[in-house]
Amino acid sequence: METAIILVFVLGYLAITLEHNLKIDKLIPALVMMAICWALISLGLDSFPNWFDSAQHALLDGFGNFGHEEKLHLMEETLLHHLGKTAEILVFLLGAMTIVEIIDYFDGFATIKSFVKTKKKSKILWIFSILAFVLSAIIDNLTATIVLISILQKIVKERDVRIWYAGLIIIAANAGGAWSPIGDVTTTMLWIGKKVSSDHLFVYLFIPSLLCMAVPSFIASFLPVFKGDLEIDESDDDKPKSKYSATMLYLGLGAIVFVPVFKMVTHLPPYVGMMLSLGVVAVFAEIYSSSKFSMTEFGAEESDAHAHHSPVHHSLSKIELPSILFFLGILMAVAALESLGILFGFAESLQETMPMLGTEIHVGEGVSDLVVLLLGVGSAVIDNVPLVAASLGMFHEPLDNELWHFIAYAAGTGGSMLIIGSAAGVVAMGMEKIDFFWYFKKISWLALVGFLVGAAAFMVTRTMF
Repeated sequence: METAIILVFVLGYLAITLEHNLKIDKLIPALVMMAICWALISLGLDSFPNWFDSAQHALLDGFGNFGHEEKLHLMEETLLHHLGKTAEILVFLLGAMTIVEIIDYFDGFATIKSFVKTKKKSKILWIFSILAFVLSAIIDNLTATIVLISILQKIVKERDVRIWYAGLIIIAANAGGAWSPIGDVTTTMLWIGKKVSSDHLFVYLFIPSLLCMAVPSFIASFLPVFKGDLEIDESDDDKPKSKYSATMLYLGLGAIVFVPVFKMVTHLPPYVGMMLSLGVVAVFAEIYSSSKFSMTEFGAEESDAHAHHSPVHHSLSKIELPSILFFLGILMAVAALESLGILFGFAESLQETMPMLGTEIHVGEGVSDLVVLLLGVGSAVIDNVPLVAASLGMFHEPLDNELWHFIAYAAGTGGSMLIIGSAAGVVAMGMEKIDFFWYFKKISWLALVGFLVGAAAFMVTRTMF
C-alpha cells in the first residue's frame, strides 16, 4: 500500500510540474492526489508498520500492535492536526491577499510610479530591482511582480526591452521574499511551522538575499539592452483614481508589516495578527469608499451599490482562490507521506548517502550544504511549495537552526533560474508572454550567479551569528 501511495504522489507531482503541457491547472492534481493518498491510508491502515507522530517529531513505538479502532482514532487526530497547521497558512494568505486587493481597489500601487523620475535605462533597472526586493518582502513576491510589471507596462513601451526588466524583477522579487516571513509562501510555511523566527530570518538572510538581487542587477546594467535612455510617456492618464490611493497603500503595507510584531508581542499564531490587520484596513476602506469614493461609477444601482461594490466584498471576490486550494492539496498530500514515516525514512537515507562539501561547516546535524543547494536548484524545476513541505517532514532541527534559514534562501531564490520555477516567474510569463527558452538563454545565468553568490555569503555569514 505504501508503494501505491508513493506512486500516486509521484504521478500527482508530475502533473503539477507539467501543468503547462497538460493544460490542467495544478490545483486539480494537488486536490486529487491529497484525497487519494489519505483514502489509501484509511483503507490500508492495518498494513502499515510505522506511524509518525507529528507533535513529537518521532515514529510511534509499537504502532503495528495497536488495535484497528486505536489506529483509526490516531489517523483522525493526525489528519486534524495537519489540517489545523495547513489552515493557519491558508487563513494567513487569505488575509494578506485581501489587504493587497483592497490597496489595488483604491489604485494604491499607482503611487509607486511617482518614484520613477529618470529616463536612464540602467537607473530604471535599479529602481525596479530595489522596489521588487523591498515590496516582495512586504506583500509577497508574486504580488510585487504583478504590481511592478503592471507599472512597467506603463513606463516601458518597447516589449523587447520590457521583458529584460521583467526578468530582473523576477530575480529581485524572489530574493526579497526569502528574508521576510511574509515575503514568500515557503518562508511563511517555515515561519508558521515554528522553524524560523522573523528576527533571525532577517539577520541570517538579508545580506545573502541582497547580494542575490544586487549582483545580477549590477551585471545586467552593463548589458547593451540597458544602455541609453527610455522614451517615457509623461501624460497624466495614469494618475491614481482615488485621492486615498497613497493613504491606503501605506496603511495596507504597514498593516502587513505589523503582523510579525503582533506575533512577537502576543505569541499568537500569525493568522490572528493578519485578521486584525485586515479588519483595520477594511474599516478605513469602508469609511473612505462610502464618503468619497463613488460606488455608482461602476454602473451599479444605488440600492445595491454597497452590497456588490464594498471594497472588502470586491477584494474578496478577486483573491487567488485556486492558489489557496493548491496549497491545501499539496500540503495535505505531503502530510500523508509524513504520517506514514516515508519522509522520515527518506531523510535518513539522504543524510547517509549525500557527501559533505569538503568542509566541517554544514547545516543541521548531518545535513549537507549540497542537499540544500540541490533543493534550491530543484525548486527551479519543481514547485518549491511541496519541496519545502517535504523538508518540514524530513528534517527535525529546532527553531532557528541554520538548516531552516538555508532552506528558506535556497527554495525562495532557486526558482528564479527557470521562468516556471517560481510563482513570480509564471505570472510574469503570463503577463508579458515571455518565452521559456528566451528566459533560459538571457536571464537564467544571471539568476544562477546571484543564487550562488548569495549561498556563498550565507555560508560565510552564518558563522558570525
